[in-house]
Amino acid sequence: MKIKVKPEDFIVNEEAKISFRKRGKYKVYLLTKRNFNTVDVLIKLSKKLRVPLCKFSYGGRKDKYGLTTQYITVEGRKVDYIKEKSFEIKYIGDAERPMGPDLILSNEFKITIRDLDKKEIEKSLDSLEFIKNYGFPNYFDDQRFGSYSPQQGFFAEKLIRKEFNGAIKIYLTAIYLKDKKEEKLRKRFFWENWGNWSKCLEKTKTNFEKKAFKMLSRERKESFLKIINLIPQDEMSMFFSAYQAYLWNILVERLIRVYSRDLVEYKGNYWSYIFYDSKETFLYLKDLSLPFASSKTKMPDELTDKIYKEILKERGIKPSYFNLRKFRKVYFKPTQRKAIIVPQIKNFSISDDEIYRGKSILYLNFSLPRGSYATMLIKRLMAN
Repeated sequence: MKIKVKPEDFIVNEEAKISFRKRGKYKVYLLTKRNFNTVDVLIKLSKKLRVPLCKFSYGGRKDKYGLTTQYITVEGRKVDYIKEKSFEIKYIGDAERPMGPDLILSNEFKITIRDLDKKEIEKSLDSLEFIKNYGFPNYFDDQRFGSYSPQQGFFAEKLIRKEFNGAIKIYLTAIYLKDKKEEKLRKRFFWENWGNWSKCLEKTKTNFEKKAFKMLSRERKESFLKIINLIPQDEMSMFFSAYQAYLWNILVERLIRVYSRDLVEYKGNYWSYIFYDSKETFLYLKDLSLPFASSKTKMPDELTDKIYKEILKERGIKPSYFNLRKFRKVYFKPTQRKAIIVPQIKNFSISDDEIYRGKSILYLNFSLPRGSYATMLIKRLMAN
């Protein structure tokens, strides 16, 4: 199976409820991009239009590797049209409030899955029939866990367990796929020489690295807290949400294991995703919403509460740990999320693959609520 072979293989169109007003404070644009991150586009637009980045708003970060369309707003600045190699924006009206996640109704996907053999096609069609009727777990997918370090774990977990040294070590040494060669070498050096702050200081390049290792070289206990508070708010938010998503995924998986003997599995980049394959599990989960982990989290019933507490205990965490009084940039919020999703599948078709000769294509057109992952639907299709 292959997806996102070319941008047109993964098309996303955002559907939103925007109240337009004449001479509104915010200018509304339709942003179409390919092979580019939403935030990176806004950074480019900020420089091009000479408008601070804080004046831009959007509902969600759309996939980098695809052809996506979404709404953005800019406070006060109007231009009719801008087109560059990787993106274009088109002015469509004014509004009295900025764009945000709450305005997204759904996302429509047009996805081409390539390089499928006959057995994979047959299995996908069987699974598709099940998904149309009984949905799939509303897991967070791999892209939510880009800040996770397989060697060191989650930054946020280190933080709430007051392992500040470990949290900073993850931030300064964890190596990710997106890192350039020079950055990987520098991080590896920091890892190998962790604790020898003066030696690490000699290899620093970024302003953050210089500040961090200077503070650490003073051997003061409060240096750890000061360094963590230097981390930008958007990055802290990403670390927190990744950890909450991980705990939420574990909770849903364990619920599925309780209610289903018919399980299928798909191996992701970091761990395997478990899916139910029975109507009975769907009937239990279909109306269930589960909150994210926080100091104020309350589960909807005894079973979910028991499983949630078991998960925290296994990781050496108490609910009170999520109340981080020393860090006020971001918070752990007990936001609710539906346990399963039933997609609106509009149509599908099968054809010969013009790129991978002798193989087939499965084309899917469907809609999902905001925050749900199309790639998770594909994983469910291909699970064994």
